Amino acid sequence: MESSSNFTPFLLFLSATLTVLSSVSANSEGDALYALKRSFSDPDNVLQSWDPTLVSPCTWFHVTCNQNNRVTRLDLGNSNLSGHLVPELEKLEHLQYLELYKNNIQGVIPPELGNLKNLVSLDLYNNNISGIIPPSLGNLKNLVFLRLNDNRLTGPIPKELVGPPNLKVVDVSNNDLCGTIPTTGPFEHIPLNNFENNPRLEGPELLGLVPYATNCS
Repeated sequence: MESSSNFTPFLLFLSATLTVLSSVSANSEGDALYALKRSFSDPDNVLQSWDPTLVSPCTWFHVTCNQNNRVTRLDLGNSNLSGHLVPELEKLEHLQYLELYKNNIQGVIPPELGNLKNLVSLDLYNNNISGIIPPSLGNLKNLVFLRLNDNRLTGPIPKELVGPPNLKVVDVSNNDLCGTIPTTGPFEHIPLNNFENNPRLEGPELLGLVPYATNCS
């Protein structure tokens, strides 16, 4: 009986510890999303419910969480937002869907997005994003959909993007990319029109004979 009575306080302590850790994680994710809100201009007040004083962001509009109150989805497509993405998004460790298409987002794609190991869909199309496609996106082993079309991206298509084994859709059309189109890994099955309207982007690599990033500075 004595050992049983000693075990009960331990269970209570363990439960309290897990609750605190869950709260800390939720606060960290809330902080990351609030950093994103601060970086945006939001004329239609779609982020009005994003209250940083709440313990968890799971009650905020356009945010979806799992049963453990971890953010898994961010749906802000076609929301008339402008501003830039923030590196703090890497704190959303369980994020699967980052939907920010059809806005007026400027600036670059933070390389820290390559730390979102659970990301399935990265939809940033129809914005005003510039800079390069970060090679770190090749770390996203669960990525299926990568839509970056209709932006102002420059530089080559990173060779690291042949790595994600589940990648099915890549669309980088209507940018200013350069170099050559990879043909290995997932790129074996990506239609060429998903690369069109990049004036400095050349055709597919030919058995490795075409130098990578030709005509690309």
